[in-house]
Amino acid sequence: MMREIPGIPYRFDDPELLKLALTHRSADKVNNERLEFLGDSILSAAVTSRLYELKPDNNEGELSRLRTRVVRGDTLASLAAGLKLGDYIMLGEGEMKSGGFNRDSILADALEAVFGAIYLDGGYTSCAAAILHVCEPVIASLPSANELKDPKTRLQEWAQARGHALPVYTLESEEGPPHRKQFRVLCTLNDLDISVSGSGSSRQKAEQSSADATLKAVSDKSGK
Repeated sequence: MMREIPGIPYRFDDPELLKLALTHRSADKVNNERLEFLGDSILSAAVTSRLYELKPDNNEGELSRLRTRVVRGDTLASLAAGLKLGDYIMLGEGEMKSGGFNRDSILADALEAVFGAIYLDGGYTSCAAAILHVCEPVIASLPSANELKDPKTRLQEWAQARGHALPVYTLESEEGPPHRKQFRVLCTLNDLDISVSGSGSSRQKAEQSSADATLKAVSDKSGK
């Protein structure tokens, strides 16, 4: 029976735990959902501790944004794909036919479940070591905390720091059927006479798009 996954530096004493971690709910009513819940918490704790050590000058909000970049679903799915975790996941027939072994949510959940299984099999120290081994390439390539702020936050902070009026967002249009709506929002910096539009599949995304475009506009205007 399988006791380890290539690329994860841990060998299970109890291979049944690894088997459970790789069992999707479509394959069996006894599946990896509880291990996923456990692994998610251990992953967050291990990454939080690592970032706390590595980033002594970052505040709580900045550390939180950095952690989110590491533990979010698409990052975990990419890491799981790199480990070829989909080759080992046990799926029901329907999920298998629909390519579930490549689905981001299934890959990310399985990786968290494996971390939960390692914790139960070998304890926190072994689990944290495995997590950091897998996640270290992502942690090492993290951008600055400021770069992780969303465009609206960055634009607001830019305006406040320079004594400008806060940006105003105006919905310009809302088009398309309910399941494929497109929104267009105008972002205006009144005292700078700058107005830039952005679009997205929700009003929030359109506002972020317009804020991002406005940041580029003020950068071009200032020559920076």
